[in-house]
Amino acid sequence: MAALPPPVPPTAVGIDLGGTKIAAALVGADGTITSRASLPTPAAAGPEAVLDAIAELAAPLLAAAAAAGAPPLGVGLGAAGVIDPATARVLSATDHLPGWAGTDLRAGHGARLEIHPSAVHAVNDVHAHALGEGWLGAAAGASSVLLAAFGTGIGGSLLLDGVPLFGARQVGGHLGHVPSVEATGLRCPCGGTGHLEAIASGPSLHALYLRSGGDPEVPDARAVFDRAAAGHLLALAAIDTAATAAGRALGGLANALDPAAVIVSGGLADAGDSWWAPLRAAFAAELIGPLASLIPQPAALGADAALAGAASLLLAPAASTHLPASKEPTPCC
Repeated sequence: MAALPPPVPPTAVGIDLGGTKIAAALVGADGTITSRASLPTPAAAGPEAVLDAIAELAAPLLAAAAAAGAPPLGVGLGAAGVIDPATARVLSATDHLPGWAGTDLRAGHGARLEIHPSAVHAVNDVHAHALGEGWLGAAAGASSVLLAAFGTGIGGSLLLDGVPLFGARQVGGHLGHVPSVEATGLRCPCGGTGHLEAIASGPSLHALYLRSGGDPEVPDARAVFDRAAAGHLLALAAIDTAATAAGRALGGLANALDPAAVIVSGGLADAGDSWWAPLRAAFAAELIGPLASLIPQPAALGADAALAGAASLLLAPAASTHLPASKEPTPCC
């Protein structure tokens, strides 16, 4: 009797949903991305239009995997907002996605893609980034990972043995709202004062530069970094303050959590040494002795981290909060 061919490893569709763009990719069991697609997020048209756009991207990827004999397990989403990973329901969201709170991602995509709702998993987008970096990226193999994302806002995730710590109310990872001495008296987008996001996010760094007497024609944080590269002292000082606040906060969190790896991502992480040097110096100054060798590292996967991390909710059993690790994967379609 002829030997049967070896089974084809399963695949999953990973989705990265942001306020301006939706990205999708077909991800293999080893994390290989074999195809990708994207669309602008139709945020202003409401949540049903957003769900339609996600399905428009995911459907051909699922079909292509099935046609190629690579059994698709389903769809994993890294989505903006506070997501209940047990139900894939959006618990709360910002105005970047009007009406997004309350959206049932599992039911919405199960119906649109004609797959069983249990084949749709979802987490917050920063958790998805952390899952990707912990699976394949800068923290691959680390038993615990603290990831912080510095950009328009500040988010984070703590992975323990590959599983995000979501918290009792699913809001674990809101690193932007830890106290910061540098932000004393400054209003945070959440409505509080003195939080890290009020000093260390991109818009807050830009606002600090302007408050310090910087050129009012400088439109955003990216332009502040351009000024710093040209040697402008006010720009360098604003970056130093924001990055120092970020490093001090991360150092304090590291003391409390003792992670095996600290990973930094987001737009500011691409800004270069004028940001990284004060962040790392402040981080090191905060650490207690046993953590002295811990150094924050840049994320390695870029935008692919969220796609791989979202797909890992189906492909990597440890990352899933829904399937026991011993359960055999079942193709969705």
